[in-house]
Amino acid sequence: MNAPNTTAVPYQPPPHGWRTFLIVWFTQSISVLGSELTFFALSIWLIQTLYPRADQKPELAIALSLVSLSAAIPRLLLIPFAGAWADRHDRKRTMMSMDFANGLVSGLLAVLVVTHVLQLPLLIVLLVIHSIIAVFHQSAFDASYAMIVPENKLSRANGMMQTIWSLSGIVAPSIAAAIIALPALLRQAGAAGPIAQLPDGTALTMVTDSISFFFASSALIFLFIPSPHRTDLHDTAGRARKSMWADVQEGARYIWYRRPMLWLLGTFTVVNLLSSPVGIFQRLLLKYNLAADWTAQGMTFEAALALLATIGSVGGLAGGILISSWGGLKRKRIYGVLVPIIISASAMIGLGLSAGLIMAAIMIFTSSAMIPLMNAHSQTIWQVQTPRELQGRVFAVRRLIAQFTSPLGVAMAGLVGGQLDPGMFIAVLGTILLVFTVAQLFNPNLLRVEDKAWLDAMAAEHEARRTGIMARTGDAVSDLTLGVEDALPEGILHEDITSVI
Repeated sequence: MNAPNTTAVPYQPPPHGWRTFLIVWFTQSISVLGSELTFFALSIWLIQTLYPRADQKPELAIALSLVSLSAAIPRLLLIPFAGAWADRHDRKRTMMSMDFANGLVSGLLAVLVVTHVLQLPLLIVLLVIHSIIAVFHQSAFDASYAMIVPENKLSRANGMMQTIWSLSGIVAPSIAAAIIALPALLRQAGAAGPIAQLPDGTALTMVTDSISFFFASSALIFLFIPSPHRTDLHDTAGRARKSMWADVQEGARYIWYRRPMLWLLGTFTVVNLLSSPVGIFQRLLLKYNLAADWTAQGMTFEAALALLATIGSVGGLAGGILISSWGGLKRKRIYGVLVPIIISASAMIGLGLSAGLIMAAIMIFTSSAMIPLMNAHSQTIWQVQTPRELQGRVFAVRRLIAQFTSPLGVAMAGLVGGQLDPGMFIAVLGTILLVFTVAQLFNPNLLRVEDKAWLDAMAAEHEARRTGIMARTGDAVSDLTLGVEDALPEGILHEDITSVI
């Protein structure tokens, strides 16, 4: 097998590429806002309608975990192949079709709510379908904007990407709460009609989500988003000579041959393991540990949850604006990853030990503000180090490695969330994360993750070893293969040897 080309070819984005990115960023932000409306409404539905009683705390913890896992597990299973798909197919068409498909899913979800058919098992099935569609969209999107954004603006683009969820998180809770309350308000005003007859506006949030997906899909029709042209997929006769599994292996080898990049992924693996349960424990902390405080302030649970969600999103927006306007570190970007993780871990400890709503809000703001900084610096490192024609494959494997622990953390929260004190558990997780990340400041391999010449030399050495082993293996079995190659399908023997290297 030929060695993959890991030398970055000079690339010039298309004219008006930055303008194209801004349009895509805006339309995708609208779509994310619609999804945030739906997921906020679903959280209220689970907590206040399906499992409202205090004795249902274990069932609620499991339900919240299942909802999170329904998104995480399909993503992890499919993301390597979604990345390979993004490198093989038109990325713009992939994004358009996936947005349209998720618009249909959200519309179906609204119908099931209106007809009172929706229950937890059916919700999980629909969320799994949504996740499968979303992973193909995300892989195409992530590999696309490096094709249209000049390299000197990548850090700014990555910062803006981090603000998408924060912007939607700021306005989504209040908008969702208003939409949910709309039918009751109309009835109080004496209005009649189909909206006033609804028990609440949960289905309306899902209709809004569906429309936002269709809007994002339609906007892409008028934009030019190039995809890399690959010449290694077919031979001169047009026959396929490279499978998707081979693409996945190539992406994995690219990372494996550059061990500092693997260390960077390992850091995020630990971050995701320890931080993924916090979202569930945070809601349990609010509902049980902080109930006396927000009740004394005359707030409902919905209002308190919306407040914390909004403050967290404001923190994320603040971090996103900071990294977008600043542009991030130009050298030693690894410190732009590690230092925000350290600050976020410290805020996790403070959140777990919070006795009141105000302190919890401050800690959530601080932790959320660090996420855009760490993610934008990490994304820029990967975009600079990885050739554009490999980014779909490499980024897919990257996400698989970095995020495979997230479902484990969520499952852990579901199993122990009903038995343990949520505040103390958050504080323990934050302490472990803090100690681990501080240790990474003294990891010499991780600190050289941006030394491209060193990484490429390391990869060349690994590739030379691999090809040398393959050559020696071929010599050792040459006498045997003379008698069996004619009896095997063409290429099978060589693919088997390659697959175990």
